[in-house]
Amino acid sequence: MLNMFSLRGLPWVSSSDGQEKVELTATELESLRSELADLEDREAHLKAQLEHVDEILRSARLSGYLYIRTRWKPLPGEPPPIDDTDVDDWLPRFIVLHGSCIFFYLLSTDLSPQDSTVLSDVVEVASLPSITRENGEMRYCFYILTRHGLRIECSSISKIQVYSWLSALQTDCKLDYEPSTPNGSSENNCQICTWVKKTEIR
Repeated sequence: MLNMFSLRGLPWVSSSDGQEKVELTATELESLRSELADLEDREAHLKAQLEHVDEILRSARLSGYLYIRTRWKPLPGEPPPIDDTDVDDWLPRFIVLHGSCIFFYLLSTDLSPQDSTVLSDVVEVASLPSITRENGEMRYCFYILTRHGLRIECSSISKIQVYSWLSALQTDCKLDYEPSTPNGSSENNCQICTWVKKTEIR
């Protein structure tokens, strides 16, 4: 057991009955206790992480890793935003749809989310044209728009995953279905699925 810690360099001595033992000074004993306490804290933290992941998988409506980035809808009278579609500022996040909120975690094992959005604030959910990265990877995209003008763009290499999120958000946010075709879209990006809540964006 002692060999698991930083005491391997200590001299071992033989007792009168022929068994080996290690003799520790008060300082070395205190160091060992500190290491044991650190291991117990780490074990407790890992256990809490596992329980948290288990709770998410059992109770969440939907969860999984997506690439996300955020944009703001321009206010009335403001000039349209610069086209930054090609800016690669996507960040991987673990997204959880649970209860009345969407939670954004850095990792699935994090105990607290970095951010969250209340479903009642969501006024529009729509798919976006797919994008192709420099390495040739295809990503399918959609966005979530809140009544405050915050636009959360999400992407995944899985078309099924994107459809699952669109379907779940459409149901949980109680949005009305409005199929539309974006201007200048090609046949490959024909119909975009859009759900809109009949609420004014403030």
